[in-house]
Amino acid sequence: MSTIEKALQRKKAAEAERKRQLEAKQQADSSAASETQSKDKETVISRAAMARSKASQQENMPLAELAETEVRPVPVTVDEKPVLEIALDREGFVSLTSSRSRTNEEFRAIKRKVLNNAFGPLAKTLNNPNIVMVTSCNPGEGKTYNAVNLALSIALEQDKTVLLVDADVLRPNVMNTLQVSAGDGLMEHLLGEVSDVSEVMYNTTLDTLRIIPAGKTHHLSTELLASEKMYETVQEFATRYPDRIVIFDTPPLLGINETAVLANLAGQAIVVVEEGRTKLADISTAIESLNPDMAKGFILNKSQRLKVGGDYGYGYYYSGSKE
Repeated sequence: MSTIEKALQRKKAAEAERKRQLEAKQQADSSAASETQSKDKETVISRAAMARSKASQQENMPLAELAETEVRPVPVTVDEKPVLEIALDREGFVSLTSSRSRTNEEFRAIKRKVLNNAFGPLAKTLNNPNIVMVTSCNPGEGKTYNAVNLALSIALEQDKTVLLVDADVLRPNVMNTLQVSAGDGLMEHLLGEVSDVSEVMYNTTLDTLRIIPAGKTHHLSTELLASEKMYETVQEFATRYPDRIVIFDTPPLLGINETAVLANLAGQAIVVVEEGRTKLADISTAIESLNPDMAKGFILNKSQRLKVGGDYGYGYYYSGSKE
């Protein structure tokens, strides 16, 4: 056999060997893949069986043992609402640093009547005695100023908390009076744009004071005040925190029917009367629109006193009997 023929035979033999090795490798890879798939399938089946077994065990497990099983933590959404900074000592307002100021003394007398009505013997005869509406006969008679000061005074109590709600959605002024700002408020809650009223309840630098602003303007704002959702909200406020006074700064009584609807939800009403401006006929008409079973009080606002130290003060008077 020639050298060339021998070389061709060796080449053919080498090619045959490479082909055999390639086929053997492909067969081995195929077998390995099948084995891996089989193992993966067995693992999935095994895990599913274990899950069913665990669920069955938990279903039959006593409650005491079930409570001890591992519970994975649920992510908690951080409350990103701003904390409203309340001024500690502003002229004409209840001072949080000087407890014996004239304004403090005046509102201390007023809040004692409110607290006695809410938590004293009369409370049993009132519907929602811890719900207090502060209103007036007409706009501009000082109801918001008095609502804010009453809230600040109650916030100084050691064992009581207060929630101030700006329900005068037509002319909201609580936030301006306190010189603070916030986002969503009562209107967003009544419109269903927030899932819970707590989302529009803002903490302040006073641990005992929280505020709900009026929120955005809406063409059906007065109707929303008389809605079923408003009723449910007030009832929740009345029962959720038994030690809390809830103050609603409401629209004036005259010309706005929805304020009278709110009066049926509150246990107490404080009507702010401006000396020298509010007419007796207006006061009489306003009183007739209130719930006859609620405790009623009056604050005579902007009452000139004797001139002391070059300044004129304000006079506040409260008559809190159930009529």
